[in-house]
Amino acid sequence: MARPVAERPNIVLILADDLGWSDLACYGSDLHETPGVDRLASEGIRFTDAYAPAPVCTPTRAAILSGEHPARLHMTTWREAAKDPPRGGPVVPPVTVENLPRAKITVAERLHAAGYVTAHLGKWHVGDASHYPETQGFDVAVGGTHWGCPATYFYPYRGLSHGDLRYVPGLGLGRDGDYLTDRLTDEAIRVIETAGTRPFFLYLAYYTVHTPLEAKPALVEHFKARIQPGMRHANATYAAMVRSLDENVERILDLLRQRGIADRTMVIFTADNGGFLGPWRDFPAVTNNAPLRSGKGSLYEGGVRVPLVVRWPKVAETGTACHQPVVLTDLYRTLVEAAGVEVAAGEVCGDGISLVPLLRDVDAALPRDTLYWHYPHYYSTTTPVSALRSHDWKLLEYLEDGRLELYNLRDDLAEQHDLAEQNPAQTAVLRDQLHAWRTNVGAQMPVPRQSTSTKRERVPRT
Repeated sequence: MARPVAERPNIVLILADDLGWSDLACYGSDLHETPGVDRLASEGIRFTDAYAPAPVCTPTRAAILSGEHPARLHMTTWREAAKDPPRGGPVVPPVTVENLPRAKITVAERLHAAGYVTAHLGKWHVGDASHYPETQGFDVAVGGTHWGCPATYFYPYRGLSHGDLRYVPGLGLGRDGDYLTDRLTDEAIRVIETAGTRPFFLYLAYYTVHTPLEAKPALVEHFKARIQPGMRHANATYAAMVRSLDENVERILDLLRQRGIADRTMVIFTADNGGFLGPWRDFPAVTNNAPLRSGKGSLYEGGVRVPLVVRWPKVAETGTACHQPVVLTDLYRTLVEAAGVEVAAGEVCGDGISLVPLLRDVDAALPRDTLYWHYPHYYSTTTPVSALRSHDWKLLEYLEDGRLELYNLRDDLAEQHDLAEQNPAQTAVLRDQLHAWRTNVGAQMPVPRQSTSTKRERVPRT
């Protein structure tokens, strides 16, 4: 039975960009200061085994909005890469969908139909101007475009970047020194303060900590003074960006408390993929995802394992860690159930599951034991690859030559000991399971290159 509008919880979904699993103090960072997210974790649940559905931004964002796996959507890489794939590899990546189809019922559309004020602030990157947030169920849309990062984090937030004159729309006039992360929070505060008696769904998709690496000078100096030899994290500018992100999480949490609505507001904090290792311009390293292997773009743990913290007063456990594997595609059904939105009998509501049972009991049994990934593309950290996690087993299949790797994450979180040759039967079972899943979702596959030329080839869209 649908919940009356007045009884529906407010929902704040905060999505950081390129923030690594170990970039937060509550996840083990030895440099970064994140009292805001740490506080959220102490008042809610910290998921240790949460995953992005893709190792890069666009497909993860599309999956959160639609509830469908990127492989099913045929949105498996970021928009710019879809237009200009790398040349010269032994296989040709598939042509991917650049825009989240408007025919998909987004989580914002479901919540809007249920009486929510819906707002998207920050990075969009799942469609061109004809597919912007206003067309996908959001009443308010500020700061989002088809670009994946700003030209600069400082006012007026515009300039040349990657050959485009980039800008961040909807922020109005500002002052020299204004910082983009702060300004997006200003707009988020306005949404909360003007929602009235209606519940609100605030999707706050910060660009932080994506490049360009730019931070407030005083914070950079603070972290330069804190860095000591042997620290895992040692980039003062990046640390300052993480701190600015966290300061703005604190602003949102403080506002909810001040307005007396914290107890009826679900707050979710997560990231779209693993941390970006670098290099970037004068920075030889951006972040360090240790103990996880690799980073953004890879299907090793460092590319897809992400922080996830959920606070839902009077419902979710507090100060607890959940060790069950979950994926951000699950947020769709989770928010729909949390809001008490009815779904028609027999209606398919995405590829994820609701995490509400886990929020009530972190040891609750889930109707799923396997997670899947499909990245049929080239990136600096990988060649085309698919993967799955089943219980503690992690299988990767490289699509250039069919090479298989098998890891036991319970014993080898860093994925240093390939067990495929030692466990041929287990490897074969998981490989067949992965192949069956790809067939089921209609995953697009790369094909062998027809020549040794570096001329760009494209696989026809299927």
